[in-house]
Amino acid sequence: MSHFVEFAILIAVAAGVSVIMRLMRQPLIIGHIITGLIVGPLFLQLINSVDTLTLFSEIGIAILLFLVGLHLHPKNIKQFGGISVITGVGQVIFTSVVGFGISMLLGFDILPSMYIGVAFAFSSTIIILKLISDKGDIDSLYGRISVGFLLVQDLIAILILFLLPLVSSNDFSVGAVAWMFAKGTLLLIAMYVISRKVIPTLGKFMARSQELLFLFTIAWGLGISAIFYVMGFGIESGALIAGISLATLPSRNEVSSRLTPLRDFFIIMFFVLLGSQMDFTNISFILPAAIALSALILIGNPLILMTIMGMLGYKKKTSLQTGFTVAQISEFSLIVIALGFKVGHLDQNVVSLATLVGLITIFGSTYMIKYSDTIYRWLEPYLSIFERKKAFEHDIPNKEYQALIFGGNRVGYSFIEEFKRSNMDFIVIDHDPNVSEHLQGYGIDVLYGDASDLTFLESLSYESADIIVSTIPDADINSFIGGIARAHNKDVVTIATANRVVDAERLYGEGFEYIIMPHFLGSQHAANIVREIQFDKERYHLMRDSHLEELRTRRSIGHEHP
Repeated sequence: MSHFVEFAILIAVAAGVSVIMRLMRQPLIIGHIITGLIVGPLFLQLINSVDTLTLFSEIGIAILLFLVGLHLHPKNIKQFGGISVITGVGQVIFTSVVGFGISMLLGFDILPSMYIGVAFAFSSTIIILKLISDKGDIDSLYGRISVGFLLVQDLIAILILFLLPLVSSNDFSVGAVAWMFAKGTLLLIAMYVISRKVIPTLGKFMARSQELLFLFTIAWGLGISAIFYVMGFGIESGALIAGISLATLPSRNEVSSRLTPLRDFFIIMFFVLLGSQMDFTNISFILPAAIALSALILIGNPLILMTIMGMLGYKKKTSLQTGFTVAQISEFSLIVIALGFKVGHLDQNVVSLATLVGLITIFGSTYMIKYSDTIYRWLEPYLSIFERKKAFEHDIPNKEYQALIFGGNRVGYSFIEEFKRSNMDFIVIDHDPNVSEHLQGYGIDVLYGDASDLTFLESLSYESADIIVSTIPDADINSFIGGIARAHNKDVVTIATANRVVDAERLYGEGFEYIIMPHFLGSQHAANIVREIQFDKERYHLMRDSHLEELRTRRSIGHEHP
């Protein structure tokens, strides 16, 4: 069979398995690993051109880590906040230490146990962002904390990728280590100078042509990776640094969007190759170890994160939902294990173990994140130990309000401004302490509270309210709000937010007067503007100036969308 035919069959199988994973609402990474099992030695035995797949895998890893680095903008790093640093570092340390201990108890040697402990300490940036974005929680408190500690973990990953060449070196002399650090320092200094002095001007020139920009970024990412490899470091560390050096470019989002399909294609080969290399001849040893380590990831990681966040004063639901986002290992975990295998530190059993743990934890955490609200309602009576008394709570006011706004961030801001202009007496209910403190600083009445807590909702006063607005895009929570509000005040106008048509139809059926659908509302507003203004460029320019002023105001108060 020719390499072309072999590759075509492999892609066809990958597409078919991915369709099944999509129907099961599972991350496609699981499907790619299963594809490797199907086409590998265990079943169809289609993979003969291993060298080609290995090359494609390395390209995929380089592009993946390049894009990770591209999003590590210095401004984002400054915005991590204490909670992201504490949770990110705390969870990595806990999982590394406990994972090392479990691996030793399971009979692994010291070096493989170290690899397993460190590799399994990282959570999947891609999977978590995809899941919480699909759920509409990217702007929630737990969503922003999750994004923060994922970026912290990415920074730790950079350090590990730099240290791996030292660990894999046969020469551990002081001179060799010092020389390696010296080379690394010189490379980092050179990259910093280039990113500050050369890249801004070069980026402007390249951005004039989308095709040239696309080719330049690929050449830059792979070229810097190759330089780092030649200098004795991994291509992974070079790809990360190459991405970071371009993170300040205004065109970085365009670069990211164009490279993402390329990343998705080549990274498929990495996971297919991993799946094809799984060895089940020693399954009696691998399976118990996989179950024990998966339990650490699925149960231990959420528990340690809930403990940390509870000690810092966060509510138990926020702690639980944030904890669920670390209940899987990441692509980086598998990359570290693959590197250990490549340099001879690990055997095939460890690679198979890591791949199996990846399958179990990614599968399990998908449902944990997706159904976190339901799981919380089941576990809520048992979670009080993870919450300090009156965590971030403010006293419930006795004052009666004409309007209640649930959620005071991006969508809520527009209602706040309108109600202020109308001199309405209103209060904002939000469970993000940062939003609460910001609004209080402007003299706005704010109540910290969780709208999914039925006891809290029942404690509010609805009798004097003329209108209730919920900007929370969760159909169940909005259903609770609307039902309780109408039970106390049948004349109140209720407005809610939904991201899906089926949710909007459900809420309309329950009696809501209007459902905000942000995805459709923006285009409808623009169409209404065109209908009203038509071709009057002067009016468009006036509106543009007004819109720019509003956008700058929103950016100044942190409404820059991720």
